[in-house]
Amino acid sequence: MKIGFVIADENEYIPFLAFAREHNCIEIKRRGKDSVSFRHNGKKLIAVKSGIGKVNAASAAAFLIADDNVDAVVSFGLSGAVSGLAKGDIIAGTTYTECDFDLTALGYRLGKKPQDTNVYPADLKLLNAAMKIDGIKRAVCGCGDVFLADKEKKKLYKETFGINEFDMETGAVASVCHDADVPFIAIRQISDTADDTAAESYAEINDKCEKTLTQVIKNLIEYI
Repeated sequence: MKIGFVIADENEYIPFLAFAREHNCIEIKRRGKDSVSFRHNGKKLIAVKSGIGKVNAASAAAFLIADDNVDAVVSFGLSGAVSGLAKGDIIAGTTYTECDFDLTALGYRLGKKPQDTNVYPADLKLLNAAMKIDGIKRAVCGCGDVFLADKEKKKLYKETFGINEFDMETGAVASVCHDADVPFIAIRQISDTADDTAAESYAEINDKCEKTLTQVIKNLIEYI
């Protein structure tokens, strides 16, 4: 089995790279993005440091599917809490919503894509595997090309989409995997509360290059 990982930020990637270097990994730059591949627990793991945001994340997922023919894609990183979550929580996404798609000026509701969807479900087998990990919570994920630090926008997204967290990658990766019929799940750690304190709180966790998420991913690999 081949599992692809989309990791947006440098400080999220560093702990996973340290894990890979314990396993005779191959580090290369492909299509302009840092990548590492190695074998663990009988599976081939291929991770790409995508860069932040929907376009970067979507292209990384597409490369993993087209170039490596991965059997599943996992995205992980930090997120802001919107409802029902606290700083430090680890979540597995149940659905992934693109919140920032906006044709309201043309009479569409926020998020609505003509003749398409903006909401993508997690793969049930991957979700069930994730829920075997102690402490993991289920969450409805929201996504957009903005670092959410605005109380009014947070309220709008919560009321419109019923999301629990907000990030800048999951909906885009989920969209690519949906179109390619490749199983997907996102695992996220809550770093902030997506309001006027978000930037400082996010930086506090991100700058530490914590190993927490990588340890969760190690556990997930065991259950897949």
